[in-house]
Amino acid sequence: MAERKVLFVLTGHDRLGDTGDKTGFHLSEAAQPWRVLREAGFHVDFATPDGGEAPIDPGSLDLDDPVNREFTGDADVNAKLKRTPALKDLDLTSYEALYFPGGHGTMWDLPDHPDVQAAIRQVYEAGKVVGAVCHGPAALVNVKLDDGSWLVEGKTVSAFTDEEEKAVEKDGIVPFLLASKLKERGATHEKAENFQKSVSVDDRLVTGQNPASARGVGEAIRDRVRELTGD
Repeated sequence: MAERKVLFVLTGHDRLGDTGDKTGFHLSEAAQPWRVLREAGFHVDFATPDGGEAPIDPGSLDLDDPVNREFTGDADVNAKLKRTPALKDLDLTSYEALYFPGGHGTMWDLPDHPDVQAAIRQVYEAGKVVGAVCHGPAALVNVKLDDGSWLVEGKTVSAFTDEEEKAVEKDGIVPFLLASKLKERGATHEKAENFQKSVSVDDRLVTGQNPASARGVGEAIRDRVRELTGD
């Protein structure tokens, strides 16, 4: 069987609103699923909406964590993160899944990006898996399927909760509250207590609540791809 490929779509946005603080993608939300998928024999590529460097949120740079250390210490990963391709320049038909790690940067450059919306629609309508964790589901909020319905309408999803956003004191900084927006689009929001694990699998949509959910999201993407490709 040909090597299965998963595309991680990372935020390219590194500014936390007007605060002057830096943001980006959350390190463990990329590293944990990367480790799971690599161990399962999957090939992982990286992209950003417009190409260029994918910034790591400095607040997530916990190098005491061995998986984070492995990810940041991998020469191939480092090279790819410094010069990611733009989403529109990739042949998405070669991937079995799209995955959107979180980090607050996602709240600015993913929701309204036409290439992000087109990529999600293409992959999902092709019968493949779309995954996201924490703030990564920001990529999903404005996606419409070919029939004109919202992608998340009628689906059960997990995402960073409004309560968690208030707990980290960023509810007044982000452009919208993610869980509330998903519910506005017709999703059923499944959640655990603040910063506890919640992973939702609804057909080919795999979502998780926060960093504690990242490994579980990676495992669910692995399992759904295997089921769909006949492993």
